[in-house]
Amino acid sequence: MATKTISLELDAYERLKRAKRGNESFSSVVRRARFSPEPSTGASILEETAALFEAGGAPSRAELDYLAERRDEPPRVSPSHWRSQ
Repeated sequence: MATKTISLELDAYERLKRAKRGNESFSSVVRRARFSPEPSTGASILEETAALFEAGGAPSRAELDYLAERRDEPPRVSPSHWRSQ
């Protein structure tokens, strides 16, 4: 298997080391790590959309029209048996 050498600042290394379980490898620790996504903001959505457009991956006009038509529809929510009647 190919490997890659990386550099970590000391605090990041210590944090990774503390996350190890027994003889677990650093690779295993990183594989089971869960990274929180950055919160979506209007600015971040516009930046991502612009990047997709520049890369040729922007949504088609038909897709945008479909979304625009449904913009004011109430969200679809499945009925829940947990709600009190």
